Amino acid sequence: MEQKFDLAIIGGGPGGYVAAERAAAEGLSTVLFERRNLGGVCLNEGCIPTKTLLYSAKVYNYAKEGDHYGVYTENPSVKYDEIVARKDKVVKKLVGGIKAAMKAGKVTVVNAEAVIEGRSAEGITVKAGEESCTAKNLLICTGSEAAVPPLPGIKEAGDVIVTNREILALTEQPRELVVIGGGVIGMEFAAFYSTLGTKVTVVEMLPKILGPLDNEISSMLQKIYEKKGIDFRLKCKVTGIEGNTVVFEDPEGKVCRVSGDKILVSVGRRANLKGFGLENLGVELALNPAGRPYGIKVDGQMRTNIPNVYAAGDVTGFSMLAHTASREGEVAVNTILGKKDRMRYNAIPGVVYTNPEVAGVGLTEEEAKSKGIDYKVSKLPMAYSGRFVAENEGGEGLCKIIFGAKYHEVLGVHMLGNPCSEIIDAACIAIEQEMTAEQLKEVVFPHPTVSEIIKETVFSLK
Repeated sequence: MEQKFDLAIIGGGPGGYVAAERAAAEGLSTVLFERRNLGGVCLNEGCIPTKTLLYSAKVYNYAKEGDHYGVYTENPSVKYDEIVARKDKVVKKLVGGIKAAMKAGKVTVVNAEAVIEGRSAEGITVKAGEESCTAKNLLICTGSEAAVPPLPGIKEAGDVIVTNREILALTEQPRELVVIGGGVIGMEFAAFYSTLGTKVTVVEMLPKILGPLDNEISSMLQKIYEKKGIDFRLKCKVTGIEGNTVVFEDPEGKVCRVSGDKILVSVGRRANLKGFGLENLGVELALNPAGRPYGIKVDGQMRTNIPNVYAAGDVTGFSMLAHTASREGEVAVNTILGKKDRMRYNAIPGVVYTNPEVAGVGLTEEEAKSKGIDYKVSKLPMAYSGRFVAENEGGEGLCKIIFGAKYHEVLGVHMLGNPCSEIIDAACIAIEQEMTAEQLKEVVFPHPTVSEIIKETVFSLK
């Protein structure tokens, strides 16, 4: 007998499982299809495992530099297999937590590959194996996968080539690692392995690392990691792979080569649009300037062109971040429930979990310039925070705030320094609520905290 639901969700990542939890809590009968593990790429192959690895690297770094704090350890070392085992333990625990949340919310979870068969007057039909169901509403959260460019020799290189998925499964630490792409994923793995002693080379086509992030902040981070031993090759175009060697052209057109035990390809991600019957609904896709589809086209309520069909997360190809996906899933559920809601992207934070961390939200100075916005900048070294000085001996950092020139409304906040990932949310709220410098001055920040740097930077605005 075919089951019927109010909502069917394909994809159990941060967009899908959060939407399922919210929908079920509101009384919607919900089925969630996930072909692999609940949690999606974020929990199993991205956010959580990488941060677990990076924290182990941070602890190791603290041990090596303990003398800066009057704490001495003799010959600290790492056991790579134990670091990986802890990563696996953390992932397993959190996947179990999501399973428990789905069970508690009475969400029907189907661990099988789902295929959309079509729609009728009764709803949208989805099949998984021998089972099928019909739902009044469908939310597509199929996520994304690592983009691997068709470079000459890349297929022949075999398991030397790794993406974020394969590198997390390594059982041995590479002695030398070449990273193609200096974006967030590339830099986080570069930071992790270089801290553990791997020789790391980052080859990036752009003139800077971390792409759209604030130029001043990314430049500071690059210099910090150059001192730690990472070799950055910027403005370099990769032309091919020769075994375990990356071939590229430097800014002058000279052919260069760099080798490694592993080559990490981290040049972006691509929305998963095939293999689950999307074509059976006639869902419209968003096209890039070259006319190629990059995601499912949605409006501010996450609605597609097909009634009662929604999409959220990486599959839209817009903001490929776990927290964006979760909020998009919530907007879709609220729309289904008839609640007034709209997805806003002006205050989506981005974090790079290197050591030191980078965090930013809103407009960068470069974006404000390109948009022709009249703005002012206020910035202070993180050392203006007493807590930062107490906990980051010799640490470098910066807090930079972009204000509108006329009303001094907060347009963007960008930081380098630990633990800015934990304090960027204050900036998100300020932008979301369109707060001005004068309003932020009246907010009481706890003392001593690193978050006070935000208020101090506001007061330094000329």
